[in-house]
Amino acid sequence: MPSHVRIYIFDVVKKVSDELSRQTQKVQVCSSAKEVAENSDIILTMVPEGSHVRSVYLDSSEGVIAADISNKLLIDCSTIDMASNQAVRELISAEFPTAAFYDAPVSGGPLGAGKGSLAFMLGCTGNDPNLSRLQHLLGMMGDPEKIIACGGPSLGLTAKLSNNYLSGLIAIATAEAMNIGMRSGLDKKVLASVFHASTAQNCISDRFNPVPGVCPEAPSSNGYHGGFKVELMRKDFGLAVDTANRVGAKLVLGQAGLETYRGASDDPRCKGLDSRVVYRYLGGEEG
Repeated sequence: MPSHVRIYIFDVVKKVSDELSRQTQKVQVCSSAKEVAENSDIILTMVPEGSHVRSVYLDSSEGVIAADISNKLLIDCSTIDMASNQAVRELISAEFPTAAFYDAPVSGGPLGAGKGSLAFMLGCTGNDPNLSRLQHLLGMMGDPEKIIACGGPSLGLTAKLSNNYLSGLIAIATAEAMNIGMRSGLDKKVLASVFHASTAQNCISDRFNPVPGVCPEAPSSNGYHGGFKVELMRKDFGLAVDTANRVGAKLVLGQAGLETYRGASDDPRCKGLDSRVVYRYLGGEEG
């Protein structure tokens, strides 16, 4: 990053912003999203829910639109409902037609963020005039080969919800299959090796195996701490099911998956932990 670049940040948890500002002189803490927007040419946001995105952007006194964002580049990396995404996009387009707003949700979680290997799903076409600029910016945080133009506005978000629906189901299936084999006498690492060498091979089993001790760096091997929280998976999985209903896509496993993540989110043994804690929720052996 060039030496003259300044980074303006705002977070509702002020101690997070303060801690980051102490790590580098490039960072200046702001008191609102409006102040960030006033001082920045490029605005990136990432918050948990659609209501938060609406607040960050659409608040008439403290939000992004309270500043003049003409000709600015805005990138929202949140995973949220389509209605909120479209509401923000439409209002920005109406009030600031020269501003460019993109959805760009991420995959990889805290582990990917720490390693700079995040994947970004961009809501734009492959010939978007800002694509090379977006790829350069997001490449500072992720893997350049995993920055994918998904075809148009909101399609990055659609891709992310589809991905998390599939990832969530694979995690449940991996947990169930590991539990079957282990209860039948198979060693957990041997079983994971079988999956890796066979048609059941998948990223969850290989890198984020829900059984403690299979993957040393996986959250499951650290008491399910870190990673992608089960409450966030419940949210994203629910948004994916809602999207399927909206577009008329028939789901066979959707309701079962959603009920599993709801149950795990409400289970005191699982609350606040990585989403692969569904293995514990399903009664898997952790010893």
